[in-house]
Parts: sequence; C-alpha cells; structure tokens
Amino acid sequence: MRPSTNPAGPGRPQRLADTYRELFRAEPLLVRSPGRVNLIGEHTDYNEGFVLPAAVDKAIYFAVGPRPGSKVALHAADLEQSHEFDLAGLAPSDKRWPNYLIGVVDQLRKGGHPIGGFACVYGGDIPIGSGMSSSAAIEAGLAFSLNRIFGLGLDPLALVKLAQKAENEFVGVRCGIMDMFINIFGRPKSVLKLDCRSLDYQYFPFERADLRIVLCDTQVKRELASSEYNVRRGQCEAGVKLLSKYDPALRSLRDVSRELLEAHRAEFDPVIFRRCDYVVRENRRVEDACADLKSGDFAAFGRRMNGSHDGLRDDYEVSCRELDVLVDAAQAVPGVLGARMMGAGFGGCTINLVEEKAVGTLEESAARAFRAAFGQEPKFYISSLKSGTEVLSP
Repeated sequence: MRPSTNPAGPGRPQRLADTYRELFRAEPLLVRSPGRVNLIGEHTDYNEGFVLPAAVDKAIYFAVGPRPGSKVALHAADLEQSHEFDLAGLAPSDKRWPNYLIGVVDQLRKGGHPIGGFACVYGGDIPIGSGMSSSAAIEAGLAFSLNRIFGLGLDPLALVKLAQKAENEFVGVRCGIMDMFINIFGRPKSVLKLDCRSLDYQYFPFERADLRIVLCDTQVKRELASSEYNVRRGQCEAGVKLLSKYDPALRSLRDVSRELLEAHRAEFDPVIFRRCDYVVRENRRVEDACADLKSGDFAAFGRRMNGSHDGLRDDYEVSCRELDVLVDAAQAVPGVLGARMMGAGFGGCTINLVEEKAVGTLEESAARAFRAAFGQEPKFYISSLKSGTEVLSP
C-alpha cells in the first residue's frame, strides 16, 4: 500500500520539521508537494494525448536534509514507520511505501547525479487511493527536495521525467507523465492543458467565483488499479499496432482519427476497439473543453465531464458501482454542472463541478444514495487550485 496520510492542518509542516529535528538533530528544508485533480482527459496521458489537470491544496510535506556518509534514513510520519538503506545497495522494500522514495534515488544514481546520504521525514493530507496522485507527490516532491539540498541543477522538466521513471521502473506502474508534470508546473487558480507527446502546455484560468471543485471519495481501495492500468495500456498499444499496418506513421492513439478507427472496426477484438474508441473521443473532449473555458461556457464544460464518465464506465471499463452511484447522484442535482470518476479507476474519488449554492445539496444527495446502496458514508473534499511543488522554508 501507499503511505497513509492524515489531515495536515496549518501546523503540519512544522510538526514534521520538529520530528526531523528530534530524530536527526539538524535543521531541515521544508517542501510542499501537491496532489492534483484532473478535470478531463483520463487515461489519455500514456497514449500521448491531452489532459487538463490542476494542482490542489492537499499535499505531501517533506522535511529533508543531507547527512554524512552514504546512508539514507526515511521516516513516514503518518505510518510511524522508518526505513534505512545505503546508496551503494538499492533494493525494493517489502514494506512497499519506501519504494516510491527509493525509486527517485535510483534514478538520480543512474543519471550520475552526485547525491550523498540524507534524512527525510514526510507526511500529508492527500487522501490515499482517491485518485489525487499521492505517489507523484511523493516522487516529484523528493526529487525536487534532493535537487535543492544537493545543488544538482536539474530543471523542472528533468525533475518531472525523473519522477515518472521512478514509478515506471522501480515501483513498476507504467504511469504517464501528467501527475508529475502538474505537480511541478501547477499554478494557483489555473488548469493546465498538457500535450503529453510534445510536453507543450498552456494555462487556462479557472476561477469563476461561484464554482467549486468537490471530490466525493468512495473510500474503495483501488486494488485493481495498478494491474488493470497496465492491461489498459497494453490494449491501447495493441490497437495502435493493428492500425499502423495502414498508416506506418502512427505512434500512439493520439494520431488516430475516429474515421480510421471505424474503417477497420471489423478487424478489432471488440474490447480493444472500445478501449481505443474511448481514448480517441476523450482527446477530442479535452480540446473542446478548453474551447469552453476560453468562451467561459462552464455548462458545456460540465457536459463534457459527464461524457467522459460515460466513456470510462462503458468503454474503458475502469469505473465501479461505488463511483457510478456517486456520479449518478451528483448529476441529478441542479447546480452540479458535471461529474465523473477521476484517476486510474476501480475506486477513489469522483470529481464534481458545482455551483457554490448546490454544494450542500450535492453532499446530502450523494451521501443518501451511497448509504442506501452500500450502508456506508462517502467523504467529501472541497479543493482549491494551488501552486506546484515549492519550498516552504530555506
């Protein structure tokens, strides 16, 4: 499992710093590394498509500093667990939570970057398993911190790529680049349209005063997410391989038009076709959603969020009944402009674009529907859009 997190509160970073001082008798660097939401564009990033994420106020906080020698000491404050290793012998831990951090060290070492021993205390308030990407916050946050304390001179994009490779190669999840990119490049009150092939990006203001982003958390652990994520990626690659017979220039589903896909539908396994069809449609939805933002048409933007959920549920098949119950309940509430599942799927959160006057009704309606279906209470988080990873203290 990933490290658990608890509510941060205004004093959380200082409490982590105090723990660091108690354990290591030194003064740490304090860093905030945010979670993220993705307004639209799900499972498109590893297909070299388009996404529209934003960094949020929930975060992982690091207290980190160098220490003599080649030993690394990690302390997960929320788990009250520690782990030590030597830079000369990197190996995965059976505890699993250290691997998100060791993977970053592994990438720095492979890149020939001169780091020494260090100590790290971390914790935060990103709800684990919610789809807000706690893993990217851990990986990118540590990469950012080590870059700072060892003066490595890595630019922001290099940190993004390093953190992604840490998850791909050491943790073993073939994630795309979106989560790490928005973690480093996020801006307050803005969403970021990212071209996951070229890594070109554009900010769009997202600050209509009466709108709120509300996350409804199923609290369903996403046990299937990592394995099925890799399955979906393989299915998309299979579709590209089939179509590349007709257009050798195709690199990914980013290059595939619906016309080309439909022309060869009979040659596809039906499941593979549905996966590819969803991705092609979702890329178009992101482009259209950005046009909606330019024109200030948040109602149209919300309808595209609804369409995204339909595709994720029916064609990409990464939703679950808990997510669907929350989405259906939200979409029935006047003032909810759009609702969909968010993240890898099979649990986690829905994301809802809600007029402020409707937030209370949404929470009541969603909780009532969830209790009736499952006998349990969902959790709700109202998120504000914040900056990317940043230093909180010198």
